[in-house]
Amino acid sequence: MTRIRQSFVWWCAKAGGDYTPEQFCQAAKEIGYDAMEMATPEELHIIRDAGLEISLIIGHQSLKDGMNRPENHSRICDELAASIEIGAEWGVHTLCCFSGDRYDGCSDLQGAEHTAECLAKMAPAAEKAGVMLCPELLNSKVDHAGYQCDRTAWGVHVCRMVNSPAVRVLYDVYHMQIMEGDLIRTIQDNIEWIGHFHTAGNPGRRDMDDVQEIQYEPIARAIAELDFEGYVAHEFRPKGDTVEAMRAAYELFDVV
Repeated sequence: MTRIRQSFVWWCAKAGGDYTPEQFCQAAKEIGYDAMEMATPEELHIIRDAGLEISLIIGHQSLKDGMNRPENHSRICDELAASIEIGAEWGVHTLCCFSGDRYDGCSDLQGAEHTAECLAKMAPAAEKAGVMLCPELLNSKVDHAGYQCDRTAWGVHVCRMVNSPAVRVLYDVYHMQIMEGDLIRTIQDNIEWIGHFHTAGNPGRRDMDDVQEIQYEPIARAIAELDFEGYVAHEFRPKGDTVEAMRAAYELFDVV
């Protein structure tokens, strides 16, 4: 088993409201976290000053108007190029990418091909910089109606078409519980194409406690047993004290 590298998402820390960013990052470091993520470029220094890594930043805009539209490729490639430079400068592990929503005249297969085409343009630069491009799997049932990259098979198909070590899916356990279930088997069958994980309790995207439906203990063990070398990042709205919620999430995935 490989120790899971854990991260906490910046907006979730801000949702608590009881700590300064500096206090929160220091608390994360003391708990044992390796990283924080999804901060703006102007905030990255706070994470690094606390001795933490930066596991992920947003690679481009926008979630709904994304890579599955060929007319967006020039804009998105420019945005990704700028994000890759930031990633190389700050040692960022992952850039989060988005397929965009489905639209008339574009089948799921065509959307995957368009998305792969955009990623393939930027994969060489990402490889050179040591940054991973990760299209995120999101649910289209509850939170992101119309989003196209809403199934593991779709995201993996995109990665296979690009065929670059710098392109892997961001597997969000919360979103894929809503869309697919069968979480552990899906993770095991596709681990070579997964570059990053997000977690949260379902329903509600709250703490991973005993009143939500996902059994995270066996999921954590399964990821550790697969010798996954990327990050598992916790992305939920804490019900109570943010630091205590962050501590509980860390302990849940500290399985080695």
